[in-house]
Amino acid sequence: MLTKRNSVPPVYPAHRFLTQTLVFCYILFSIILFPRLSVSEEKPATLAEAMTQHLACYPLELIDFHRQKPLIDTKEFCLATIYHETGAQPLWVTPDGPGKKALIIVDFLNRVHLEGLDPVDYEFFEINNLWNSLEPSDLAQLDTLLTYNLVKYIHDMSFGQSKFRTSNPELFAEAGNIHFDPVYALETARMADDFAHYLESLAPSHRYYRNLKDALAHIRAQPQDPDWRVIPGGGLIKPGKSDPRIPLIRQRLAADINPEIDEDDATRYNQSLVEAITYFQQNYGLKTDGIIGPQTLAALNISRKDKIDMIRANLARWRWQDHELGSDYVMVNIADFSLTSVKDNEIMQEMPVIVGKQQHQTPVFSDKIKYLDFNPFWNITPNIARNVELPALRKNPNHLVERNIRLFSNWQEDGVELDSTTIDWQNTSRSQMSRYKLRQDPGPWNALGRVKFVFPNQHSVYLHDTPTRNLFEESLRSFSYGCIRVSQPLALAHFMLQLEDPLWSSEKINAIVSSGKRKVIRLSNPLPVHMTYQTVWLDNQGMIHFNNDIYNRDTKLLDVLLN
Repeated sequence: MLTKRNSVPPVYPAHRFLTQTLVFCYILFSIILFPRLSVSEEKPATLAEAMTQHLACYPLELIDFHRQKPLIDTKEFCLATIYHETGAQPLWVTPDGPGKKALIIVDFLNRVHLEGLDPVDYEFFEINNLWNSLEPSDLAQLDTLLTYNLVKYIHDMSFGQSKFRTSNPELFAEAGNIHFDPVYALETARMADDFAHYLESLAPSHRYYRNLKDALAHIRAQPQDPDWRVIPGGGLIKPGKSDPRIPLIRQRLAADINPEIDEDDATRYNQSLVEAITYFQQNYGLKTDGIIGPQTLAALNISRKDKIDMIRANLARWRWQDHELGSDYVMVNIADFSLTSVKDNEIMQEMPVIVGKQQHQTPVFSDKIKYLDFNPFWNITPNIARNVELPALRKNPNHLVERNIRLFSNWQEDGVELDSTTIDWQNTSRSQMSRYKLRQDPGPWNALGRVKFVFPNQHSVYLHDTPTRNLFEESLRSFSYGCIRVSQPLALAHFMLQLEDPLWSSEKINAIVSSGKRKVIRLSNPLPVHMTYQTVWLDNQGMIHFNNDIYNRDTKLLDVLLN
């Protein structure tokens, strides 16, 4: 089966493409100059000759192929490379029309809208227009359209659409696969015992993706309300007050969550409506205070089209993340400020978390938790040292001492401890500050709290406890420098350690913490951790939740998806 997300299929070197193209050109000219004479093969030969009209040779460009875009992004190069392997013979059609596998391809391309994709991106309508023609030129064009859009579909379902990465390589670095080999992908698909089943298996298999597909179908099936209109802004609507907007709010809630609301006064914000609004606020990741303010109104004014677009954005994001989550894992939903721990595909814990600030956004990726570090040191990153600690030291030379942070001459093992109160911080440059190592000792003051959960990664991000407990009371919790602060760290540690050994108890964990001594416990079976950004998701009761797009990622993603 074609290798999916986070793995790399075979890659052909540039010189092979040049060699293939030169040989391919020879094959094409051989077909034209030396046609077969058998009458029984006249129609296939005519079709093969027609194939040459839709394929091209690009030897000069392919010499420098390694500087080109990925092959899947260049239709002509992609088709030239693939049809070299077949000697320019059609793959899906005969002189009598499309074959059985062509029907399967068209069926999948016809249903891409169910995945939140656009059939236009897969030339479905061009394929449909050629479907019934038996003209050799039309059949040849049909064959190449089926081939290119099949490999494009395989790539997009397996790794996400590369157009996101092309538009914003930093924000959408995970989208697509620059190493994708269309020849290998096509061979894998054609060799599959069950062609349709193989194509069906390309999408993410986990429930989060399946649930979103169901939600997309559900909202699309709802009739469009011709009387839908935006609820106007205005002052806060507090419980017990009357407001002329209440009837429209009541109507909107009936369509969205279908609550039972007592209507003792059409314009009065009564208790049953307060309960419905509070429930609505919870589903939309808002502060559940029952007050109808600007944020609640904005959520009430999300249109049917907006909801469809949000779901499509989340489906697109899932396709470039891990397709297999595992049966045991930890998942962070950055947009929902939440963490979920799962055992045997069942949710065991849900807890609030704190994520990165706007200028220190928590990244989206998957990894494996390798070890737990109890009573940890906090090695302050050079970035934080430059941007936070140095300005604080210039105001107060005792800043590090007051926070139990020790200063070392460098990051090497032979680094010498220095007295931070004797250094001239006013004349210390940012680059000099980066060379110092700052380490906070374990204790109640430590920024990492009592435990951190480590999964070494290029982003230097991990999960950890925090002494700043009051921030968990906030509804919007983007306060960190990128790491995830966990509200119930010892409960999470207990969950992980019990996966290793059921005899691990809370008392044993508390004893380790109470000792005040650092202790590292490595997991014999590293636990998958998935950092996600879900602005739409479904709970166990099937209720759709819409979260704030805290980093404005949906907006940027939809700019690409819809244009």
